[in-house]
Amino acid sequence: MSYDRADTYTAQVLPGNQDESEVQNKDIIESFKKFILEFRIGSDFIYRTKLRENLLVHEYQLQVEAEHVTGFNATLYNEIVQNPAQYIPLFETAITEVAKRIVFLQDRDVPPHFPTCQLILRSNANRISIRDLESEHISKVVRVSGIVISATPITSKAVTLSIICSTCRHTQTISGGSSFSTPKLPKRCASSTQQGAEATACPTDPYVIYNEKSTFVDEQTLKLQELPEMVPVGEMPRHLILSVDRYLTNKVIPGTRCTINGIYDVHQSKAKGAETVTTRNPYLKVLSIETDVDHNAAGNVVFTEEEEEEFLEMSRSPDLYESFAKSIAPSIYGNPDIKKAIACLLMGGSKKILPDGMRLRGDINVLLLGDPGTAKSQLLKFVSKVAPISVYTSGKGSSAAGLTASVQRNAQTREFYLEGGAMVLADNGVVCIDEFDKMRDEDRVAIHEAMEQQTISIAKAGITTVLNSRTSVLAAANPIYGSYDQMKTPGENIDFQTTILSRFDMIFIVKDDSNEARDVSIANHVMNIHRGGSSSEETSQEGEISLEKMKRYISYCRSKCAPRLSPEAAEKLCSYYVEIRKNIHESETETNQRSSIPITVRQLEAIIRISESLAKLRLQPTATEEHVDEAIRLFRASTIDAANQGINSISPETQEQVRVIEREIKKRLPVGFSTSYETLRKEYVLGKGFKQFALDKALDALERTECVRFRHQRQNILRTGA
Repeated sequence: MSYDRADTYTAQVLPGNQDESEVQNKDIIESFKKFILEFRIGSDFIYRTKLRENLLVHEYQLQVEAEHVTGFNATLYNEIVQNPAQYIPLFETAITEVAKRIVFLQDRDVPPHFPTCQLILRSNANRISIRDLESEHISKVVRVSGIVISATPITSKAVTLSIICSTCRHTQTISGGSSFSTPKLPKRCASSTQQGAEATACPTDPYVIYNEKSTFVDEQTLKLQELPEMVPVGEMPRHLILSVDRYLTNKVIPGTRCTINGIYDVHQSKAKGAETVTTRNPYLKVLSIETDVDHNAAGNVVFTEEEEEEFLEMSRSPDLYESFAKSIAPSIYGNPDIKKAIACLLMGGSKKILPDGMRLRGDINVLLLGDPGTAKSQLLKFVSKVAPISVYTSGKGSSAAGLTASVQRNAQTREFYLEGGAMVLADNGVVCIDEFDKMRDEDRVAIHEAMEQQTISIAKAGITTVLNSRTSVLAAANPIYGSYDQMKTPGENIDFQTTILSRFDMIFIVKDDSNEARDVSIANHVMNIHRGGSSSEETSQEGEISLEKMKRYISYCRSKCAPRLSPEAAEKLCSYYVEIRKNIHESETETNQRSSIPITVRQLEAIIRISESLAKLRLQPTATEEHVDEAIRLFRASTIDAANQGINSISPETQEQVRVIEREIKKRLPVGFSTSYETLRKEYVLGKGFKQFALDKALDALERTECVRFRHQRQNILRTGA
């Protein structure tokens, strides 16, 4: 069926009286055209050249710097900021006219459906916090920062709608409306209204949309949340809806930190009710998107030449490693190895993509396990400040959905969409999880995949997808009894499964040992901090690198350097791995129990990552034997030390006593018989001079191997097996 009418058309020959506003608009368009064609830096006409380059690849858009418009015509820029609804369409009209002039020499060659060019207006104006946006900013250009937490699929928005009367075939064109409003079709046919009541009356609501002659553009809705570090304590993070169209769609994904330049506007609430008639919901019509850190391998952070020179000079410093570690939480006394491990975590190793598509992570995970009052949480807080991208969360207040991703339903379309959790929002950064032991087991299991494969697989509400979570995890936990019990093995102190422990590259057991000299040093250090002085020897050396400089240096190293192991270093690592596997196996055979902290291929990869991070700290392309030696030392001081805490913390003499008591109890107590604990104590401790500790350890070992069973609150021992 054809909608074309066989009518006679007329055209106006003589020009009518032009409206004053039309004349003014023409002057403004001419000013914008003059800016595009004549603005130059030196001898380079940058916007004319840039527009020509875009048109050659069929991109009908032009990116303009606001500072250039200000320098060319300050009044014009002020009008854009104060009245963007009127001036930005005129700017786009000017860009389109210049584009037509570049592509087509004569006006008669221009096709009727030449697309309108999009203006992408970038600015360096002061940023406004999302919570500071008020009614005075409505219909003004504002600049806000935040983190994108959700993005809808791309939809088609009507710019102009061609409508046709279903009875008399009268056609007309109407505007498609704003981002969140639906255009209203006329109730009466325009042709019957013009011809009067005598003409054939068309019914009410006669118009239908003629899609083939309507104009559509791509549109996407984003949800921007305040940056976690900008949210005041005790406040909920605020959100802002963003409307992006044309060439700005599909530019960002959930988890991207960005700065948005746009028009702060309002739309009517969709909810029903009398009170919603005057209620307007705010949103931001985006003019440009600047990502703070690109989520690809290369960084998008811009460094000046002076900064690069300073960083290269800094990387050549012989004591950089020591001073960098001392600059991490300088107000916290001691813990040098933990600070060095955190320095490695902030740098990270090199991620690899193998020929078969398998990915090997480069991010380092660290677990701090120990007594309360050892400044674990303060270290986590400092890391969340110094890392370029970071999210801090507490284990008790974190659910599986909050850490990974949740499925939400759009109130308008009733469609499901994903909102990223903490590990998605910290992509290419660090997640600090405090009170790791207080998390529920099912919530802790949710991050297994995120820690090793660095992805989060979602299969909920018909959504099956995979999200990136390329993050380092820094976790702090207390032992099962609140504080570390020296009388018990690491397995009895640590209430974690080996599946989660094997995913940590370094595990530090932090003990609050009572040592008079150390206690005096700590007390003096704390007193100096509270008095505001820094007279102690420790604090005078610390804090050499400022927080902002550390953050920039970490970004520079992560974006510019990806070291690899040298052949000699790789050979040394192979030998060391075989040696520690052998030692752990012998230790397990002697104690007749599995190590609570497993040593697997993951731990070999952990040492490789630590070596690469030490090379990256110095901006070296190859990790040498020197880096491997330090990585092995750190690994010994953390994971190996933690794995050997149980048996190696006992003196050789006590170990021998434990073995003798085990053998004698097996000989003298037949299966099915029982004896009292007091009898054994009199015989071995009072009679033969063995230590009480050795007797307790021997009985614990026999109970684990199910040779004996305790009854009546450990007062009676029953022999149950061989």
